Amino acid sequence: MKPSSLFLPVTAALLTLTLNQATAAQDKQRPLIPLLKAEEVTSLCDSTLKTLRKRVAAIEKLPAAHAKDTKKVLADWNKLQITLEDLQGPVDILNNVSPDAKVRSTTEACLIETNKFSTDVLQSEKLYARFKAIQPTDPVEQKLRQDILYSFDDTGVSLPAEKRARMKAILDKLGELSQEFARNIRDNNEKLTFTPAELQGLPAAYLARAKRDDKGNYLLGFEYPDFKPFMESADNSDARRRYQIAFANHGTPKNLEVLKQAMDLRHEMAGLFDLPSYADLMIRRRMAKTPHTVDAFLDEVQGAVTQLEIKEIEELRAFKAEALKTPLADTKMERWDVDYWQQKLKQSRYNVDQEALRKYFPTEAAVPWIMHVSSTLYGVDFKRVEVPVWNPEVQYYDVIDSKSKARIAGIYLDLFPREGKYGHAAAWGTRGVSTLAKRTPISTLVTNFDRNGLNSDELETMVHEFGHVLHGVLSQTKYLTQAGTNVELDFVEAPSQMYEEWARRKESLVLLASFCKTACPTIDDALLQRLTAAHNYGRGIRYARQLLYARYDMAIHNEKGAQEQPLDVWQKMEGATPLGYVPNTEFPGQFGHLMGGYGAGYYGYMWSEVLALDMLSRYDDKLMNPEVGQLYRQTILSRGGERPADQMVHTFLGREPNSKAFFAEISGQRLR
Repeated sequence: MKPSSLFLPVTAALLTLTLNQATAAQDKQRPLIPLLKAEEVTSLCDSTLKTLRKRVAAIEKLPAAHAKDTKKVLADWNKLQITLEDLQGPVDILNNVSPDAKVRSTTEACLIETNKFSTDVLQSEKLYARFKAIQPTDPVEQKLRQDILYSFDDTGVSLPAEKRARMKAILDKLGELSQEFARNIRDNNEKLTFTPAELQGLPAAYLARAKRDDKGNYLLGFEYPDFKPFMESADNSDARRRYQIAFANHGTPKNLEVLKQAMDLRHEMAGLFDLPSYADLMIRRRMAKTPHTVDAFLDEVQGAVTQLEIKEIEELRAFKAEALKTPLADTKMERWDVDYWQQKLKQSRYNVDQEALRKYFPTEAAVPWIMHVSSTLYGVDFKRVEVPVWNPEVQYYDVIDSKSKARIAGIYLDLFPREGKYGHAAAWGTRGVSTLAKRTPISTLVTNFDRNGLNSDELETMVHEFGHVLHGVLSQTKYLTQAGTNVELDFVEAPSQMYEEWARRKESLVLLASFCKTACPTIDDALLQRLTAAHNYGRGIRYARQLLYARYDMAIHNEKGAQEQPLDVWQKMEGATPLGYVPNTEFPGQFGHLMGGYGAGYYGYMWSEVLALDMLSRYDDKLMNPEVGQLYRQTILSRGGERPADQMVHTFLGREPNSKAFFAEISGQRLR
């Protein structure tokens, strides 16, 4: 792809940095994430931001008459955003995955500077005036203009000078706090020591790969492949308690201070706009529109899950009492017991052992399988290509449109845990599409899976995150700022949540065995029924926890919450749940969503699931139907944020969306 002359300096710099590891021919065929060294990050960041500032200054000096050319104004903005993303996209992903601590440090500093630059741009009265003056000629341009104006307004461009300056200071500081919060979690390399006796119950494969000290004790960190199987399988309750407390605290106490600073700054920011809370400020641009609507929705969720949660906890308590031969009255269900006894109950009641499922879902087969499913549904092919990567285990694929045979995107897969890497599962839209600039997208999938195989929960996680990847790489928007997952925050999870169903249904799962390099068992009807029953069990506990997270997020970001300490609010709210507060835990300090873009927005996970389960109905229980898949690609995935989410869903469904399927799911009434 040839870069536009307007952003040639940045793109050329990026490509030059990769030429020592990739051929010039490759660079012409596909854009790649540059493998920057620490000193190159600093140099590239400084030069790019200097170039961008000059370009902004030049645009600001243009005569007012130039603003009458709507397409020129929007094209200039598009080129500006492309240049910024050519810096920010690679820097952001390397900040989360680079094995080099110096690179992670310099990329963090660069991200802080790009955040400051963006604030400066969005406080430019001259640029704001250009967008107010244009007259869009079609719905895409109209929505783009409105979204851009919202961005300027929300950054304080219309505030009096003193308030605008304070707004900039707040946004700059929040950018720094966000990076600090993530770093405190990501760079915590503490290892907990457990005796062999404390690991009784863990599968042999887990024990074989776990690190040990010179005394034969096991050293476990906070990566999910260490933590989650331990909490599900370790027989020793005291060991589970110790691990859970440490895990809940692995971003604290520093992050409680960081979160409180952010809460105070966010509340002050809302006051600059004469709004009562940060929740009011943020939700006004989302589907829900007001905190009152969110609270009403969460009230409905609470009404649907509360009694089911209590029922499930009592079932687990009775099961625990029977298994341990203790009187029911003397048996308590602790929070660190839940995952363990749920797995024991599922093994007993449904004959489902999560560890045993790994032989059904080998990791090396699961990846080509979900690509095959995506190919069938959406008319694309995935071609493995050897390119320079930041770790030898990282894979890269070109995405090819099956009909035109054209390369339309690229994806990176970074699947396995290592020190210093982002510790959860997520998808980064590293490079957004712009058909106007003939720009193809890149998405990066980051997970921390077991190399030997996935259990059903992990398979579902992989499919979920691959849904985000598809939303990025199948987007075909004209303008970059509408690309991929640039949709309302309370819709952004819906496409990936809907895709989870393909990790649970026979018509898709039976295809997986054909991708095993050595023979692996196929999911039959009997096992599928047991897996479905096992998945359905625990919905009350699962959604009640999501409800708690959403309620907590709203509580610390409403008018009253700004006056409280984050841990005090958490202790009170978790303490009011059936399982109560776990003493000595500081969960908010590792609740990364609160600082990673979901502040006053965590409710969106359940809000978007309403739409996800409703959209699923369009497949009419025929999940591998390529006709519906193509309709979904054209009406949802390819449109990015070109239309409001509710309009896109209406077009796909052919009717107004509703919440029937969601409430059937969370109340335990949905059987599939």
